[in-house]
Amino acid sequence: MSSNTPPVAKTVPAERTHHGDTVIDEYAWLTNKEDPETIAYLEAENAYLKERTAHLADLQEQVFQEIKGRTQETDLSVPSRKGCWWYFSRTEEGKQYAVSCRVPADGDAPPEITVGERLEREQVVLDGNELAGDSPFFSMGTSSISPDGTMLAYSTDFTGDERFNLRFKNLTTGEQLPDVIEGIFYGGAWSADGSVFFYTRVDDAWRPFQVYRHTLGTEEDVLVHEEADERYWVGIGLTRSERYLVLGAGSKITSEVSILDAADPTGEFQVVRPRKTGVEYGVEHAGDFFYVLHNDGARNFELATAPLDDPGTWTPLIEHRDDTRLLEIDAFAGHAVVHFRREGLTGLRVLPYDEQPSYEIDFPEPLYDVGPVGNPEFVTNRLRLAYTSMVTPASVYDYDLATHELILLKRKPVLGGYDPGDYEQFREWATAEDGTEIPISIVKRKDTGRPAPTVLYGYGSYETSIDPSFSVPRLSLLDRGFVFAVAHVRGGGEMGRRWYDEGKLTKKKNTFTDFVAAARHLKRSGWSAEVIARGGSAGGLLMGAAVNLAPEEFAGVVAEVPFVDALTTILDPSLPLTVIEWDEWGDPLHDADVYAYMKSYTPYENVDEREYPPILAITSLNDTRVMYHEPAKWVARLRATARGGPFLLKTEMGAGHGGRSGRYDAWHEEAFALSWIIERGTKGSTA
Repeated sequence: MSSNTPPVAKTVPAERTHHGDTVIDEYAWLTNKEDPETIAYLEAENAYLKERTAHLADLQEQVFQEIKGRTQETDLSVPSRKGCWWYFSRTEEGKQYAVSCRVPADGDAPPEITVGERLEREQVVLDGNELAGDSPFFSMGTSSISPDGTMLAYSTDFTGDERFNLRFKNLTTGEQLPDVIEGIFYGGAWSADGSVFFYTRVDDAWRPFQVYRHTLGTEEDVLVHEEADERYWVGIGLTRSERYLVLGAGSKITSEVSILDAADPTGEFQVVRPRKTGVEYGVEHAGDFFYVLHNDGARNFELATAPLDDPGTWTPLIEHRDDTRLLEIDAFAGHAVVHFRREGLTGLRVLPYDEQPSYEIDFPEPLYDVGPVGNPEFVTNRLRLAYTSMVTPASVYDYDLATHELILLKRKPVLGGYDPGDYEQFREWATAEDGTEIPISIVKRKDTGRPAPTVLYGYGSYETSIDPSFSVPRLSLLDRGFVFAVAHVRGGGEMGRRWYDEGKLTKKKNTFTDFVAAARHLKRSGWSAEVIARGGSAGGLLMGAAVNLAPEEFAGVVAEVPFVDALTTILDPSLPLTVIEWDEWGDPLHDADVYAYMKSYTPYENVDEREYPPILAITSLNDTRVMYHEPAKWVARLRATARGGPFLLKTEMGAGHGGRSGRYDAWHEEAFALSWIIERGTKGSTA
């Protein structure tokens, strides 16, 4: 096959009609994963991609070696105290996966562990490399240790379809229990005495809808809860105090929480407050009372307290503020910590229980992201937090509640002489079509001139925020004179709940026009020459919609596991997650206005004959969230309809939504995408 001859997908017209509108989908046949012609077509696309990008092999290998060379391959995490043990994980040079370990606790200070050395009483809890064996894909769904530290529940996936098999290990003897439970979902929770483990199962639409109770040593598990409403997920957890099991049911806009004394795992769960459409809430046990974080009459959420014997009665503690979105509450024996968002940045507020006033922790950089992490102990005088910025590598601190001192425990090493002083970060504001100011986070080398080739990243759905953070692979762009920017478009949560509300349902187009406005701002303000857009999953929908709106603004587009055939997917309630997603996108199956609105922006439906930039779409055959056929159909239609390109499709034939699982494999994949981007940033490229 010549490099100038891409695969041509056959056309088999398939007709569908909704609300009087008839649509012909000539590539619908690609949805049949079992059809040998489908697999043959995907393999032909991979062969074509390999041919068209063969000249990038040296650059890809160079970028891979840069990522590898900057990464301390043999490394370890900061130990976290839980009961009588300190838990941590190791990575070792040449091995794909981490090894989870623990050592007996001796005092409150984390043990000093030297990279590459073993502690005298170190115990391996779980070795991901041993579990993975020779499998090309491996993923953990849960790893949960019983309250007394003697039992481990863990689940594994070897295909990428996110259906896990659950097993149990006695950590005292090292024995694997005979109990094996197949086909479960993520997560789970132990009873107080470690004799019972609760887990969830999914339905045919990949919705976690059942909670089961498994008693160790028995074969018949008990169904504890089944959620009939197809808009709701369920999950199960244990409070930090280990006093209560918490069973949560939630849609995109509504939640309901039930609690049970963890010492009575066969008892009945008590509903805290019955579900009410549009009201979301969460419950945290704080010793003598509960904290409740909710949005009942409080768009950005407020924090309330509730008595243990009447958890549905809420008394306001931190009232609603228009400028501050309360994200979560972490309760401890003597204090609580509120994680919040204000002016596009995250923050932490400490609430002491001893009548002292609450206060916020200060951080020095203009752009950063901070949040609680690894705080399993209920009784503690320290807060473990994670901190990063676009120039500061991921850092772990302990905050001393008595002295108010931030103690740096670990900053992720960046080898090869990385100096944060060589880089600088900025906040810019683009003006959207309706006059809204859209924040943009930017990082570059100080010696990079302007304008420069720019990678513009975006997501913009589910109230997910793409906060300022550090990336080792990104250095391969910055050190080649690139600017990296994140457009904090509506549909995300960066500026509070309002930001999300203005980028969903029938306001979804704001997400796409915000991104285009950000690209234009970067060019017109002198920041950027070529702009290469990048996004994944729902951010892949953003890529497809933005390039349909303004193909001339982009020198290239990388769309990873892209949700580009959104209308077709959201019309089919039998597909994974569809009914749940109606609260995010609207229900085009039953609402003609929603149907018309979605059809007007869905990327696959709106490809036209204009000149499109080069596009690289990356997908995985076993993805259960965004099916492989969405980008496959999109690329086929781009080739048949649009001018420009080239339009390339890369399908991982043995992976899921997150791509390849091993760290070296993932680095190779990232190096491939970056080499393609680097070439796009070079004017006059014809590849």
